[in-house]
Amino acid sequence: MIKVLIADDHHVVRRGLLFFLKTQKDIEVVGEAKNGAEAVELVAQLQPDIVLMDLVMPEMDGIQATKRIKANWPHMHVLMLTSFSDKDHVLPAMEAGASGYQLKDIEPDDLVDAIRKIMRGEHTLHPEANTQLEEGLREGENLPHIINPLTPREQDVLAELTKGKSNREIAASLFVTEKTVKTHISNIFAKLEVQDRTQAALYAVKYGLTVGSGL
Repeated sequence: MIKVLIADDHHVVRRGLLFFLKTQKDIEVVGEAKNGAEAVELVAQLQPDIVLMDLVMPEMDGIQATKRIKANWPHMHVLMLTSFSDKDHVLPAMEAGASGYQLKDIEPDDLVDAIRKIMRGEHTLHPEANTQLEEGLREGENLPHIINPLTPREQDVLAELTKGKSNREIAASLFVTEKTVKTHISNIFAKLEVQDRTQAALYAVKYGLTVGSGL
């Protein structure tokens, strides 16, 4: 039996999903959550095989809930079931660890098929979501730090800069001169196409560049 947890803030949606999934001999709905926080709690209690996760919910949205679930239970599958197909929703959902992304207008039989595919280890994406994901990945290839990668030492300097340290403090931390730090920072600004330390720090946080190389 495939154990399913439904997470959606709309009662009617939960009821509809429950009603249909109950007709499937190999699927058991073990619980329902009305927001992301409750979904995380129920996952801990019920240990489902897969969570049908809405994106926009109160208290904690589907993306944050998915991140929590995947961090604590990496084996757990999450299938996003939402009304949004734009890349601002698709990309964060897949980056959070979702195994699939389907829209709520999906045919019931196709939804069951998607659940079974995920349980077989396959990813399943709605065609619109797949298009957005491909476009987002292509855009990602053109990001400044992808085109002009930072050196290991520049990564170290950026990591320290992001902590709000001055050039002198960075130099002391990395056992280099202030002049060397200044040179690295100029190179970082040029490569990331930013104008100042604040923009560099924000860029680093946004794209996960806040951890130095440790060299």
